[in-house]
Amino acid sequence: MNLLRGLEFLLPGTLDVIQILIVAVGLYYVLRLLARTRAIQMLVGLLVLGAFYYMARILGMELIESIMRNIFQYGTIAALIVFQPELRSALARLGQNRMVRFLGRLEKREVVEELVEAVERLSRAKIGAIIAVQRDMGLEEYTETGTNIQARVSADLIVSLFSPYGPLHDGAVLVQEDSIIAAGVILPLTQFPVADRTLGTRHRAALGLSEETDALVIVVSEETSQISLARRGSLERDVSVERLRAALAGGEVNVT
Repeated sequence: MNLLRGLEFLLPGTLDVIQILIVAVGLYYVLRLLARTRAIQMLVGLLVLGAFYYMARILGMELIESIMRNIFQYGTIAALIVFQPELRSALARLGQNRMVRFLGRLEKREVVEELVEAVERLSRAKIGAIIAVQRDMGLEEYTETGTNIQARVSADLIVSLFSPYGPLHDGAVLVQEDSIIAAGVILPLTQFPVADRTLGTRHRAALGLSEETDALVIVVSEETSQISLARRGSLERDVSVERLRAALAGGEVNVT
């Protein structure tokens, strides 16, 4: 009994349990934000380097310990620069309001219908297209690679922008709320290896943008006329018109 009483100080109190839960939830959320980004690879690398550093300390390898200490000192600054897109995306997701639905962003139901009609017409005509629809994170920085357009979303306008041999048909169209803000935009390609070799440049660009932002990216294949959806670094292929309408209207997009 005396022994048990002497060990009572080791038992966590109520405040300790609360703090442990807060830290655990925080770590879980951070790992979820980093998942499927290059930053998770960096985290694994840091853990390996950390283990190597402490092994050098235990074994008394002063030279290796000194080198590793310098790597950690200057490597942090380099990592902040290299992984700036991922960090920006993670911080932006922290401020997202889950209660704000995508339909509220579009404001009017007819905008969704215009987008669906445009994609359906492009698919029937086998015209390749990529349309990025802004959600919580802004897409303005990508307009610099294309042509600024401030026009209301219209199926006729979108189809004409992707018409073959047109000056803007190779790039992406960016949609913000009920407006087309840019066309002919060059999007960043995915940084991850793609197992499916049939994916073209448009699909890789859609994945790339969805890795850096929370945009919903629609792709129409000119080879197969299939419709695809990219979101959060994942791609769903052969999407039906009804599925596309539900996604645009605010329904969850379950991608694999």
